[in-house]
Amino acid sequence: MAAAVAGSVLRGLLRRQLSAQIQPLLSFRAMSSAPEQPHASHSYETLKVSRVREKVFHVELNRPDKRNAMNTVFWREMVVCFNKIAQDSECHAVVVSGAGKLFSAGIDLMEMGSAFVMVEGEDTARKAWNLRKKIREYQESFTVLERCPKPVIAAVHGGCIGGGVDLISACDIRYCTQDAWFQVKEVDVGLAADVGTLQRLPRIIGNQSLVNELAFTARKMMAPEAESSGLVSRVFQDKQAMLEGAFELAADIAGKSPVAVQGTKVNLIYSRDHSVSEGLRYMVSNQAAALYP
Repeated sequence: MAAAVAGSVLRGLLRRQLSAQIQPLLSFRAMSSAPEQPHASHSYETLKVSRVREKVFHVELNRPDKRNAMNTVFWREMVVCFNKIAQDSECHAVVVSGAGKLFSAGIDLMEMGSAFVMVEGEDTARKAWNLRKKIREYQESFTVLERCPKPVIAAVHGGCIGGGVDLISACDIRYCTQDAWFQVKEVDVGLAADVGTLQRLPRIIGNQSLVNELAFTARKMMAPEAESSGLVSRVFQDKQAMLEGAFELAADIAGKSPVAVQGTKVNLIYSRDHSVSEGLRYMVSNQAAALYP
């Protein structure tokens, strides 16, 4: 028994010594400002994925000529991208931003407007069934952010409209620039926001009256109001400063124990949707599994 304990202690000392030797090398690599391309499997039409710090990935919405409008390919690629990131041991935190002049103009109505009108089906029941299936698929494109065990930080500049608000509502942390604005736009095009805003935004802001006002009127929420209401936690002067701040935060998170961080995210999301007592019971099971797998 004593020998086993001594062996365990020795292994722990060796691990700490090795970590101390390796850490300066990791810190040196983290200082590099040039983004690296991650594994070749991250190749997309509407997204650009790069490694910007040690264990930190940057996912850009990459249709700047279309104001990062969300087309059919985008909805599919979001699921593929974040399912891969969830399984990638080289990524411990993610920053999501938009290329070009704004974060996102929301759904690409020019390409996808007919998707809600020209629904396949021989009769009304089958059309309704297929439409429900389509909406669930769109919802999954942002729920995948929430289900990804790696913390996801949204970095918003310029407009964040419609589907853009759905997207950032599924992120764990939100930063923005002084010129950023947010708009639950769907009511202006004859729709209710159906892929997450109405479910997540009330829990983020904590002010049902304000959420109702935004959703009923489609008015713009500017950066100062977004910060004071709790939609974002920090406001930066410009996009470059915001991205640097987001990358630094992500690097800080990535430097922590991934088991601890990911376990924390899972429990925070579970507790959001359950009672305190249910959350505590869930924590017992998760903590036991993490410490004694």
